[in-house]
Amino acid sequence: MILTVIVSGNVLAVGPGKTLEFKESSMGTVTFDGTAHKNAGLTCSDCHNSEIFPKMKQGTVKITMNDLYAGKYCGRCHNGKKAFMIKDNCTRCHHQPGIK
Repeated sequence: MILTVIVSGNVLAVGPGKTLEFKESSMGTVTFDGTAHKNAGLTCSDCHNSEIFPKMKQGTVKITMNDLYAGKYCGRCHNGKKAFMIKDNCTRCHHQPGIK
């Protein structure tokens, strides 16, 4: 299965206390939680740098599950060592409407 997340629009800061939702997935909405990442000791620049997410404008990065499994983008940390493993943890990121 391949998930493609394409986001368009303007730059959007997702700091502590904010979430960003990607509704393009047939598996459910993917939610990025700024507070969870801050509580893990991260800052925006830890991910938005020249290696992980080099462009911060929405719509400039196409993410697939295969990319994540290969250690790109969120998969760089969500590898089962630094943070929870993406593979076989679908509901950690994908949420069906009405289900938390």
